[in-house]
Amino acid sequence: MEILRAQLEIELTEAEVYSRLALLQKDEGNRRVLERIARFEREHAAVLESVIGEKGVVDHGRASRIVWMARFFGLTFALKYMESFQKIKGDGYKALLETHPELAELPEDEEHLEAELIDMLDDEWLNNMGAIVLGLNDALVELTGALAGFTLAINDSQKIARMGLITGLAAAMSMTASAFLSARADAQSGKVDAMERRGALKTSAYTGAAYVITVLLLVAPYFLIPNVLVALGTMIAIALGIIAFFNFYLSVARGTSFKRGFLEMGAISTVVALISFGIGWLLK
Repeated sequence: MEILRAQLEIELTEAEVYSRLALLQKDEGNRRVLERIARFEREHAAVLESVIGEKGVVDHGRASRIVWMARFFGLTFALKYMESFQKIKGDGYKALLETHPELAELPEDEEHLEAELIDMLDDEWLNNMGAIVLGLNDALVELTGALAGFTLAINDSQKIARMGLITGLAAAMSMTASAFLSARADAQSGKVDAMERRGALKTSAYTGAAYVITVLLLVAPYFLIPNVLVALGTMIAIALGIIAFFNFYLSVARGTSFKRGFLEMGAISTVVALISFGIGWLLK
């Protein structure tokens, strides 16, 4: 009974999440998909309530957390994150099938619906993930290297901060402008239509925004910490934190390996920083 009550709460909470997310959608297709799966969740909850003989309750706090997660990080990430914690569905039902055969189809039905939902959703965050990856990677590699080189060559945290900020923002604008000019050139040559051109411009904006945010986070320690070596260590820690967070996002949203992605990006940024630190030492 405890397993069934826990599962009932999950079903009702997920139905609440899907319903609230549907109300937030501007895309009509996304709204219909979310409303449809919310109905299925409520139907599953009704089956469980008939077995238990009592009404279930919604975990409103958890539902609110998932909804806010979808606002900030996109639908796909929030729903896959929610799905990853629903372990009761597979294991809990198996032990109850002999006495409650009406539960047999629910886990399989649930998995099919959730997989279909993820495939059908149009998620702007995930659609532009390639552009965000480009901005993050370029900013992390370029600016960790530049700041490490400046640290030993200049040995003044305020000067390093200002130079890093100028370097990073100029690079961000350069990357965004290059993407814009490329999209315009394709449009003038007839390679893409107006809709694709607007999509390319939006992609360049995501790249530039990811670059600028990364620049601000990496430069901040030099503005706040007078000791340049402490600022350098803090900057590298922030860079690794950004890499960890981003690869966690990808591991949930796309099912990629967190460990492999983190080690690869972290190693590249660290090696470039070390080489640049050496270049700064030579120039000094």
